[in-house]
Order: sequence, then structure tokens, then C-alpha cells
Amino acid sequence: MPDDDARSRLLDLAAARGVSLAALSAMLGRNASYLQQFVRKGSPRKLEETDRGVLARFFAVDEAALGGPGALASATLPARSLGPRRALADWSDIPRLPLGASAGPGSLAGEEVPSGQLRFSARWLKGQGLEPAMLSVIAVEGDSMEPTLRDGDEILVDRTPRPLRAGIHVVRLDDVLLVKRLEVGGAGHVHIISDNPAYGRSERAAGDVEVIGRVVWKGGRL
Repeated sequence: MPDDDARSRLLDLAAARGVSLAALSAMLGRNASYLQQFVRKGSPRKLEETDRGVLARFFAVDEAALGGPGALASATLPARSLGPRRALADWSDIPRLPLGASAGPGSLAGEEVPSGQLRFSARWLKGQGLEPAMLSVIAVEGDSMEPTLRDGDEILVDRTPRPLRAGIHVVRLDDVLLVKRLEVGGAGHVHIISDNPAYGRSERAAGDVEVIGRVVWKGGRL
């Protein structure tokens, strides 16, 4: 497939999935402008094999759609020649964002500029129904969600738009980023709950609570 066709196809796939080129670049472990430069400026001229493979699996298309040789040509390569690249493609690097989700009195949201990455098994993410481009890792600050979440824990946040259901979420409330347990209340209200009994619970109109994403995993020190 000509390079221009591959760029157009990537734009179409991203638009259909509703994911930005910057988010896809982060999924690849690249800087935010990587795919934007590929599409708009033709640099790089072709996607690297590993990047192309990850994108093809994400969009569930043949690599030929993104400028690759296609399934039949790939199948003729010796298995050992694909080993290291395939091993890399088995993992997804999820960006760490330096803004903390407060589990205490609250913290102001900072700029969402990745400060690093945390690597997850691509197979595990797929099994959980999670798309790497819609995930972020952030740190918990405070103790209001103890013992479920402790100060310094890292949480994996799924930003995929979904109907609200009970669970732990990262929310923005009154310009403050919080991690709280949410329950759907009556008359268009949401219950905002701290797992630590030393803290209270509140009820707010659903329109006052901006749900950033659902917490789907946690990691921290023993």
C-alpha cells in the first residue's frame, strides 16, 4: 500500500474509534507528536514494524492497511526474526501522569504531561476489555480511601466513556481531582463515598461530577 494511503487509513481508523493521534503515540511509547508528524509531515516515511503491528492489533486490521507487507508476506518470515519485536508487541506502555488523584481533602489537577510509563501485558489488557490508548496511570494522594487505596498507590484509570456504575472512579469536583467510590443515587444524584470510615460521604447532582475514568487496577508497596 502506498505511504499516503497508509496515512489516510490511520486517520480514518483513529476517527472511527474516537481516539487521538497523541493518545495512539502514547500507546506506542512515543512522544505525543509522533503519529501527527507521520501523517502530516511524512516523517517517519514508514511506521516501524513494531509500531505498525501494535496499531494493527489495536484497530483489528491487517498490517497491510498501515503500509505493512500483509499477513501472507509476514507469515513467510522466520519465527526467530520476529521474536524480539513480537515480544515487545506483547506489552503496552501506559503513560504515567504526574497529577495526583487525591483520596484526602483534594488536589488541583495539573497538566496532563506524561512523566513516565508503566508496562502492562497486552493480553491481560485485552482480556479485561481495556484499550491501551484510553488508559492512564496516576498516583493516589491521601488516606480517605484506605484500606482499599493507600497514599502513594498507583492506579490504572480507564477513560473510555461508559454509563456510570458503582465502583471507584477518578472524578473532578469543584476543580479538584479526587478518587472516590461512586454510587448512582436517585433523582439524578451521585453518592460520593470514602472507604475510610473516618471520612464522610456526600451526595451531589450528577451534572456537578465530571467522571474522568474508572479505576481498574492498583499497585503499591507491601
